[in-house]
Order: sequence, then structure tokens, then C-alpha cells
Amino acid sequence: MRFAVENYGDSALAKRFGVTRYPAIFVGDVLVATPKDFGFYGKGEGEKSGRYAPLRSAASHERLRGDLTRMIELILAGRADAARAVAPSAGGGEIDALPAFTLKDVEGKPVSREDLAGRVVAVELWATWCPPCRGTLRHLADLKKRFGDRLMVLALAVESDPENVKKVAAELNAPLVFATATPALARALGDVSAVPTLHLFDRQGKRAATFFGAPPSLHGEVEARLAALLP
Repeated sequence: MRFAVENYGDSALAKRFGVTRYPAIFVGDVLVATPKDFGFYGKGEGEKSGRYAPLRSAASHERLRGDLTRMIELILAGRADAARAVAPSAGGGEIDALPAFTLKDVEGKPVSREDLAGRVVAVELWATWCPPCRGTLRHLADLKKRFGDRLMVLALAVESDPENVKKVAAELNAPLVFATATPALARALGDVSAVPTLHLFDRQGKRAATFFGAPPSLHGEVEARLAALLP
């Protein structure tokens, strides 16, 4: 058996199954777990939605370990068809536009989609326990300072205690709108499967780009996309 790691953007298997986000797990050519299986807010999104969420819990680890072991045993026994029969299908999770929402920021001020009309909007999904998220938030703060009122940045925390979100917001002291995402809003933003996740929306509210994680190329790619949206 060989353990392989691929760039999901260049993976033939990912393209074959329509997997456009991470994490996803394959055994051979059998899709074992989809991004949706690791979603933070899977409840109510399907019979087996979010079955490994929250991933940090011991119960989720055991569930993933058990499912993965069974799949490997089936594949090694030459029973790939049986494995495919019980494997999940790739989840969607793609969004086309900024969803309708109303929430309160960490200071208790209301904010809604209507308040953002006519501006380019960046929605950063992050968590207080995610170290790379701090770097992406600081970068977004720099971009907000550069573009001013033409750019609105929503920093929406998931799986995070509201008091800790408020504490991080105070520490960063960045010109962003910090708030805790409701489960409904997180689902509407594409069944969040990884943090940080950044969505960019144009002035009409249509999704212009989505970035997952914090690879070395992230800052340059985000700046290039914003330059096109904010000439």
C-alpha cells in the first residue's frame, strides 16, 4: 500500500468526482470521505452529513478510523465494488452569491447583506484555534486599509467561543467586521470544511473567487483578484 498526497487542484481523482475543496480521502479510486463529511455545520444537511464533525473530538476520530479501516480492508480483499456501494458521493457546497443574513458583530452592532450593497465584500471564515487564520486576518486588514470603503471585510468565526472571538478582535485591532457565524450562515456559505476560507464577492454580490487554506501564494492571488474587482 502506498500513501499519496496530491494537490487537489491538479488531482485527476478529485476532478473525476467533482471534489473542489478539501479535505477528501480516497482509497484506490474509491472516495471514502468528502469535504462535507468534515464540515463544521453538517447537521440537517443530509443523512450522513458532517459525520466527522467536529474533527477535534475523540468520537469523530474513532468514527473516521473505523470507516477508513473498513474501506481499506474491502479494497485489499478485492471488493472495490462493495466499497463503492457504501462510499459517500461528493458534496456540493459551492455558492454563487453572497447569501442573505443578519447578525451582530462583537460590539453588538447589527450587520446585514443590505448594508454591504454596492461594495466588494470579502468574507473570511476563521477560528480562534487556527494559527494561520491570524496571518490571513492581518493581510485582510492591510487590504482594507488600502482600498478603504470600497472593500468590506467580514471576519466570521466558526467553532469558536464568542468571548474568544471578541478577545482576538481586540488583540488584532483590525478594521474588519468581526462576528460569530451562525450555523445557518455557515451552511449558506458553502458548508465550511476548512479554515481559513475566503470568499470574494463583486459589487453585485456575485461570488468572484474562493480561497481555501493559507498557502504561500494566497496573498498574491487575493491581491490580484481584488485589483480586478477594484480598478
